[in-house]
Amino acid sequence: QVQLVESGGGLVQAGGSLRVSCAVSGRSFSDYAMGWFRQAPGKEREFVGAIRWNGGSIYYADPVKGRFTISRDNAKNTVYLQMNSLKPEDTANYYCARAKGPWETAYKSDDYNFWGRGTQVTVSS
Repeated sequence: QVQLVESGGGLVQAGGSLRVSCAVSGRSFSDYAMGWFRQAPGKEREFVGAIRWNGGSIYYADPVKGRFTISRDNAKNTVYLQMNSLKPEDTANYYCARAKGPWETAYKSDDYNFWGRGTQVTVSS
């Protein structure tokens, strides 16, 4: 049984930083790419970025490129999303997900088969 639990969300002012974590239970964490998605009220779920199984390559969506950083610690079965220079439009529920394969090029929801419940990030102006 694979379970993903996000933590670290909260309220932050525009320009601030926040780090969210995703702890993954179950075996073979290090065999799979991990992704982050977000969904704002009234909007579709949006891809944020993904990291290769070994952390060797990371792929970011354009809206977050240069501001967000994804990392992983395979010894701790945890993936992180460091968010800097936050903007009000970054306000959303942030989800981590485990990809069906090892590569960071998985950017569609259908490329993932296990999801966390999300953690809310709110950026005030």
